[in-house]
Amino acid sequence: MGTSLPRIQVTPTPELQAAIEAEARRAPAVPRSELVVRLALRGARATDHDRAARRARRRQALHETRGTFAYPDGYLDDLREDWDR
Repeated sequence: MGTSLPRIQVTPTPELQAAIEAEARRAPAVPRSELVVRLALRGARATDHDRAARRARRRQALHETRGTFAYPDGYLDDLREDWDR
């Protein structure tokens, strides 16, 4: 099918070929190009999910440790003492 979108070329490495074959077993009537699209989109969703999970873990850690450390009086002044002004 014609398209005005730029095309990309993908070399089916052994790992990619195995993934395409696995996807083809789930959807045998789907063309290989569509299988590659499905795999790419599934990978993108997994990446987004992983990123969201990492963000949630960081926020949880921040929430759990909030207020558990008290800096001594004058801490920032001492820190800034060596800064160029």
